[in-house]
Amino acid sequence: MKKHNFYAGPSVLPKKVTKETAKALKNFAGTGISLASISHRSKEFDEVVIETQDLFKELLDIPEGYSVLFLGGGASMQFAMIPYNLMKSKAAYVNTGAWASKAMKEAKLFGEVHEIKADDFFHLPKNFDLPKDIDYLHITTNNTIYGTEYKDDFDVNVPVIADMSSDIFSRKVDISKYAMIYGGAQKNLAPAGVTFVIIKNDILGKVDRQIPSMLNYQTHIDKDSMFNTPPVIPIFAALQTLKWMKAKGGVEAMNKKAIEKADLLYNEIDRNPYFVGTVAKEDRSLMNICFVMSDAYKELEKDFLEFTTERGMVGLKGHRSVGGFRASTYNSLPIKSVKALVKAMQKFEESHG
Repeated sequence: MKKHNFYAGPSVLPKKVTKETAKALKNFAGTGISLASISHRSKEFDEVVIETQDLFKELLDIPEGYSVLFLGGGASMQFAMIPYNLMKSKAAYVNTGAWASKAMKEAKLFGEVHEIKADDFFHLPKNFDLPKDIDYLHITTNNTIYGTEYKDDFDVNVPVIADMSSDIFSRKVDISKYAMIYGGAQKNLAPAGVTFVIIKNDILGKVDRQIPSMLNYQTHIDKDSMFNTPPVIPIFAALQTLKWMKAKGGVEAMNKKAIEKADLLYNEIDRNPYFVGTVAKEDRSLMNICFVMSDAYKELEKDFLEFTTERGMVGLKGHRSVGGFRASTYNSLPIKSVKALVKAMQKFEESHG
């Protein structure tokens, strides 16, 4: 049976990416050695890192003065590295949910945190005032659990740090408006295991504290992400994804498809009396579409999950903290999977009407 993969992460990758990675695991770049066994210092893998950095810069139109790093530890490691390297005394954090809350928790170990928050996580904070004495503003652009997303770049007079784990490469971003962008790769880019960091070089070196080598961004810039053994297989897979995106038309094409998939599903949620969206319409994510059974049909939630599972759909159960359903429509998810879900919603309505 054809599977439709709606998992929030690790998530669906293009078939071409998994095919090329599997091939490299047997024989990498004609070396006769598995990608899993190749030296990260080899000429062949060095070329992979360079090409991956170059494609990052090309597809995101990254200006001069920024470095692209590939690190371990996930975005969660960045929650601590950011204040370690950048917070002198105070920072502002926009709290949009679980991941932003975790980032704030780490930042409080290094200084004062000014929290910005809406009344609930189903709305995004907007038009807020910033203290004048902050070192940076931290935002999480897409909330995978609640299904909200900032779709426009922030334009403020302080350095902006953005966790873009789950919406990177899904829309055009003006990199120059950010001091740093980072994220785990396991949503729109690669298998779990590598974290990307896009960092403006001149924001570093301004804190007085001593920073351990592995937690110092300058260490990894100086060594081109090779200070220690990097996550070789996920970096290779990321390169294949970037090549796939470029061949498909780049970020602009990804955004067009993301809007098309989201519109299809949101329109059905709004039309179908059995379902209701959970997020304010103006804040709806293009990547993580969250919805629940409407009040009159709450008892049918388990039935609908079974109904979709029978039709080859996986990963639709909402996060345990909010319940309901979540369809993650990352770049690699084919539109036919969204159409299959919409059809299942319509069939479910018909069978219970």
